[in-house]
Amino acid sequence: MTMLLPTTTAGSLPKPSWLAQPEVLWSPWRLEGEELAAAKRDALRLAVDDQRRAGITLVGDGEQTRRHFVTTFVEHLAGVDFEKRETVRIRNRYDASVPMVVGAVSRPEPVFVEDARYLRTQTELPIKWTLPGPMTMIDTLYDAHYRSREKLAWEFALILNQEARELEAAGVDVIQFDEPAFNVFFDEANDWGIATLEKAAEGLKAETAVHICYGYGIEANTEWKKTLGSQWREYERTFPNLQTSSIDIVSLECQNSRVPMELIELVRGKKVMVGAIDVATDTVETPEEVAATLRNALRFVDADKLIPATNCGMAPLARDVATAKLKALGAGAAVVRQELASA
Repeated sequence: MTMLLPTTTAGSLPKPSWLAQPEVLWSPWRLEGEELAAAKRDALRLAVDDQRRAGITLVGDGEQTRRHFVTTFVEHLAGVDFEKRETVRIRNRYDASVPMVVGAVSRPEPVFVEDARYLRTQTELPIKWTLPGPMTMIDTLYDAHYRSREKLAWEFALILNQEARELEAAGVDVIQFDEPAFNVFFDEANDWGIATLEKAAEGLKAETAVHICYGYGIEANTEWKKTLGSQWREYERTFPNLQTSSIDIVSLECQNSRVPMELIELVRGKKVMVGAIDVATDTVETPEEVAATLRNALRFVDADKLIPATNCGMAPLARDVATAKLKALGAGAAVVRQELASA
């Protein structure tokens, strides 16, 4: 990525109403078979066009071909039974019925590679693909086989590395691993979570990113945030070890959050995806508000390492709101880009 302040999304965008119910996370598909496959491609192409029109320069698929950022990947793995389920506590925040690991996990075939190839044909801009990180994957399952969070995480890291290498071969420029679990399980993240993330990224020539956020704007997350105090310093627990890791880009939530911006100093030398769009509100930021967040971040990160982004995915938002927020992100970054060029 040679452009100054390349803009991107953290991951998901709202799905069109003909594909899934709007403003509902993980909504069932409204089509089946070949009609569904064609509709997913149409939605992906539309997501690319929405990003292009908004001035987004590091383009993703908007996660249009998957219902859930973790389970859609897991559905394609051997060793996981979706009929056998248990209720677990997700990131110590809410209970959910999840599938069970019943045997050795493996990846019989590529999961997202064909979708990534299709994305590559839709734009000449650099493209980014998101995958769940190993720690977040184990937090979304019940393990009846390995009975060890660390062991299962290492197995998933190997599987993710297989997928990531094929995504790279399909033309993906940046591979992002989503690890919201890093904001909760600090000891595990530092003991072995970051190491398993590095294993997932091992040997890649594509740039690698880790996205660590405070979650979608759903009730469980907003209630959790109320318990975090006047300053959200969770990043302080993992950033020092991420700073010395092999991961190229660190993503953090900044817009309307209580994260002290100076925590970016803890990953000095890394590229930083600065969340300048709040995904937990329908209020659309102005370009100047975005620009102000980016100017603030530039006190702690060099301009050639700053990537303006959204705080998290925007799947639960109305499409018109998400599109307006994308345009604000693109316009705000353009303001600061011009200021830097004129300095």
